[in-house]
Amino acid sequence: MLKGKVFKYPDNVDTDVIIPARYLNSPSAEELAQHCMEDIDKDFVKNMKHGDIMVAGWNFGCGSSREHAPMAIQTCGISCVIAASFARIFYRNSINIGLPILECPEAAQKIAAGDTVSVDLDTGVIRDDTTGEQFQATAFPPFIKNIIDQGGLLPYLKAQQDAGEV
Repeated sequence: MLKGKVFKYPDNVDTDVIIPARYLNSPSAEELAQHCMEDIDKDFVKNMKHGDIMVAGWNFGCGSSREHAPMAIQTCGISCVIAASFARIFYRNSINIGLPILECPEAAQKIAAGDTVSVDLDTGVIRDDTTGEQFQATAFPPFIKNIIDQGGLLPYLKAQQDAGEV
């Protein structure tokens, strides 16, 4: 079960807003994370705590296909992103690095910034602990949940190889 304070963002947040292009030459995920969301929320990194949850509207992560955007979100400590919808490449990149993301338009609309939210990745249940409302996202199929649990696609494949399953 994941639980954290909500940081809320609008529709069409693109990857250049998540991690501005001027920082893409940085060699480390930790340095990228220091600049996460700064063009839309300059105090985001200062105000968020490890385990917090990001909630956004439609088409979150649109724009360029760089893996830096979900990596910056994950490395700064966000435990889960909930959105009305995700750009497909952002969705795939998030799974590939092990960042849990859930599509749930109703939750994205009703959850407010500052609320505390609990997320059960096994069932897809999202609970706004502040209001008591509960929402149902589609849970990940077992193979995707396994990838997320292993920390991303490469660690998942390594574990499969070590177990002799590949």
